Amino acid sequence: MAGLGRLALGSLLARRLTAAPTGGVIQPLHHPAKAKRVIFLYQAGGPSHLETFDYKPKLAAIHGQPMPESMTKGQQIAQLQGEKLVCFGPQHAFRRFGESGQEMCELFPEIGGVADHICIIRSMWTEQINHDPAHTFLNTGHIIAGRPSMGSWAIYGLGAEVDDLPGFVVLASAGKGGQMQPIAARQWSAGLLPSRFQGVKFNSAGDPVLHLQNPPGLSAAAQQDSIRAINALNRLEHKALGDPEILTRIEQYEMAFRMQTSVPGLMDMSREPQSTLDLYGARPGDGSFASNCLLARRLAESGVRFIQLYHRDWDHHGAVKQNVAIKAQEVDRPTAALIRDLKQRGMLDETLIVWGGEFGRTPMSQGGDGRDHHIKGFSFLLAGGGVRGGISHGSTDELGYAAVEKPVSVHDFHATMLHLLGIDHQRFSVKFQGLDVRLTGIAGQVVKEILG
Repeated sequence: MAGLGRLALGSLLARRLTAAPTGGVIQPLHHPAKAKRVIFLYQAGGPSHLETFDYKPKLAAIHGQPMPESMTKGQQIAQLQGEKLVCFGPQHAFRRFGESGQEMCELFPEIGGVADHICIIRSMWTEQINHDPAHTFLNTGHIIAGRPSMGSWAIYGLGAEVDDLPGFVVLASAGKGGQMQPIAARQWSAGLLPSRFQGVKFNSAGDPVLHLQNPPGLSAAAQQDSIRAINALNRLEHKALGDPEILTRIEQYEMAFRMQTSVPGLMDMSREPQSTLDLYGARPGDGSFASNCLLARRLAESGVRFIQLYHRDWDHHGAVKQNVAIKAQEVDRPTAALIRDLKQRGMLDETLIVWGGEFGRTPMSQGGDGRDHHIKGFSFLLAGGGVRGGISHGSTDELGYAAVEKPVSVHDFHATMLHLLGIDHQRFSVKFQGLDVRLTGIAGQVVKEILG
């Protein structure tokens, strides 16, 4: 029995040792990494930069006047194509926060309270003007489905830090105050990479993973015996066929068994002190963005490499003033809490936090009180993970229509994210149909000005 115990311990230690931070295909890293992990707070639907982090007094001054045709003529517009374009000023006041004087909408006082840790990129732009292709482009760097998501690229390149949890975890929440846009599972797909690199979606309410618990009468020992038998057959099949997806199947069976022990405790927030729950505004089991932010911190502590939180209902074609106020109440406090919590635990410097959506909103009104989709200029927030805090990068024009100073494309963002993880995006590719496929395609420049 002692011998069997040593064998079991040896097996566990071997798995821990092989799951090193650089256990992916990039060994060694291309350069020293500033960040070990990424937490992407994805605001799905397209937050209006004009009511969040990009104040335009000139737009306010000409509210209700025709939009200058010189800006919009021949430009791609979503639902306003062919309509009369009227300037629509910012619907909420802005003020300055922190010693850095970062200018933000007054609806976000908690994020303003950590302004000195935040870099605001005000010159983001993208290529896709409708939700699904824009999500696909932001997540994979391509408009055609089937390419790996950025989280999958990260795990493929760097490997996982632990072996009892997925390296890439997705959480989703839905609030109020906007149109509910669907989020397809292909947004965290591994695409042409082996499927073991895909994201795993955890439920933020109820059972975190379906079928996590064994049915009545099936013990853990019996479950393990079943998995051993199944994987013995899988290994025979792999020996005969050489299909790499069979190896993925083996790994996923083993991972699922280990998750039966690790996940329930991880997702149980009942042991969190009330002060921490209050910091986030979280209530265990409510499935809110606040609770997901707290779970993101717990996942990061447990060694998960890439954590992506989708918070929906940012699609404000109407009533943008009221609806942005609702969304701000949902995300302001937990976003700031996550930054503060990681900071006090000594984890912020090695965790890249990203806040943003697939595109922005038009400086022209839609239906009198809303804003249409907009791709030529919008804002991202970045914090931690080697990014300089308390700065703004780039700008849109005086009406918030187009990125004009230091524009940052989606490919540039991906290149910068990989750089912070220790990866040179130009040297990180996989062969597919005779081509070298990259997250950044044939473009992308590291935004060096925002690096600490």
